[in-house]
Amino acid sequence: MSKININTLIALFVVLFVTVSCTSYKSVPYLQNSHDLKNITQNSGLYDARVQPKDLLSIIVSSENQGAADAYNLMVPRVYEQGNTSLTSMPTLQTYLVDNDGNIEFPTLGTLHIAGLTQSEIEDLILSKISGSFTKKPVVTVRFADFKISVLGEVASPGTYNIKNEKVNVFEALALAKDLTIHGRRDNVKLIREDITGKKEIHELNLNDVGILTSPYYYLQQNDILYVTPNKTKARNSDIGSSTTLWFSATSIMISLTSLLYNILHN
Repeated sequence: MSKININTLIALFVVLFVTVSCTSYKSVPYLQNSHDLKNITQNSGLYDARVQPKDLLSIIVSSENQGAADAYNLMVPRVYEQGNTSLTSMPTLQTYLVDNDGNIEFPTLGTLHIAGLTQSEIEDLILSKISGSFTKKPVVTVRFADFKISVLGEVASPGTYNIKNEKVNVFEALALAKDLTIHGRRDNVKLIREDITGKKEIHELNLNDVGILTSPYYYLQQNDILYVTPNKTKARNSDIGSSTTLWFSATSIMISLTSLLYNILHN
């Protein structure tokens, strides 16, 4: 075997490895058929998150007559220790945990069924029940205290993320996770969701297709999980065990030794 043939063999081996490892460009860009968006029917109106069982909510009633408003606020005195004495500070506002039936226990009003309602719908519901107790219209503010989503799989920074404005779409969620790695499949992102009845669903999303923008799964709900599946290259690499790695190392060493011996014997 000549020196040229050995070098050629090594070069071919490297080229083959790189070729197999590279991901096709066509599978990388998002929204490839973006020019088709104008032909897709889109729903009008902005997205609002809806309350589900086990959500944690902050509900505050405020008014010029705060004494009357406090009757509708869930306030609990905070107890702390100072030496051997237990002291009580000013009451603090507490959050509401929606039970499995979609209800909360609201001060003065009792049980309220709020599952499936948006924040503004809950505000209107409470206002309709308490307005008669005030000379001037009070203000009811409802916020999610635990709106979070999780992003797993082939992303740069997997994890669980809290969403402050209770509105996040698929691309924003991936941005929080610092985008997909080159090994993530853009055409097969799995959305894992639990509906209001506790039923689990898995939906496959194609980020290459502009139709994702009008999908009912474009906006994420609280506690949704996005799982980015690995492509074939990553799957193949994960199958390479220590024995295979050693085989490649031994082959590389043998090629290097053969080249070295050839040079020694022919000089």
